Amino acid sequence: MSTGAVATRVPGVTGRTRRPSVFTVYRWELFKLVHLKRTYLGLAFAVAVPVGFAVAIHFRHVQHGDFAFATFLNRSGLALPLVILLFGAVWMFPLIVALVAGDIIASEDHNGTLKTVLTRSLERWQIFAGKVLAATTYAIVAILLNGSVAVVAGTLQSGFHSLQSLSGTTVTASHALVLVYLSLLIYLIPIVTLVFIGVLLSTLFHNSAAAVVGTLMVSLIFQLIGVLPGLTGTQPYLLSTQFNAWQGLLRTPTDWAPIVHSVWVCAMYGVPALVAAFLLFIRRDVAGG
Repeated sequence: MSTGAVATRVPGVTGRTRRPSVFTVYRWELFKLVHLKRTYLGLAFAVAVPVGFAVAIHFRHVQHGDFAFATFLNRSGLALPLVILLFGAVWMFPLIVALVAGDIIASEDHNGTLKTVLTRSLERWQIFAGKVLAATTYAIVAILLNGSVAVVAGTLQSGFHSLQSLSGTTVTASHALVLVYLSLLIYLIPIVTLVFIGVLLSTLFHNSAAAVVGTLMVSLIFQLIGVLPGLTGTQPYLLSTQFNAWQGLLRTPTDWAPIVHSVWVCAMYGVPALVAAFLLFIRRDVAGG
């Protein structure tokens, strides 16, 4: 089912050969992402949303709200990235992830270039791994870019000041900054899970648009299940709920329970999705597409 990896000679070294590796595919996939418009569309969302939030805070001067850190939006710029984490899971971050994860395999399938890729001197598992790593890297960059822009925009608007934790204790500005970036890292747990689901749909469908929309719809369905009457008991086990695990870091003392819970719940969704995508990819019929 897989093509044999053909050894390539290392220039200037007699009698030594070098086999193409996962890193070879990874670099090539990153090169392709750099030249795709949808890559910059997702990154543009990641930058525009926190900037827009900061502008809205400047003109509206939010003093209260029914969500965490609302009262601190005008007191500390470090509240802005945390507020974006609260609302970004609804559609923004899933959309950013879907734009690449849902496209990374389906676009080549749709354009007819996947057959050529699968007949190159690389094992199929190497090609698959390189694509997954590239999609994951993009998601990580997008989330960290969003958080960093939010920190800068929020600081310019409201200053680099101390922040109140969810337990009511005051956190110094420097400590709060560390907590913001740790929260972004915890946020990546469900984000990477969504990447794996997107890759599965990208492998399953022969159309990029269907895979991208499908990935976004999966995220929205999880959110819908969580608010339906009679299904509230499923909330702890929904992927959408795991986007709130980072809030355990903003409590005193740190509440690790939701973070640990998020790890195994996300694994429950992400690992089967990744394995299914891998099996579909390595069994792909080259002749039939």
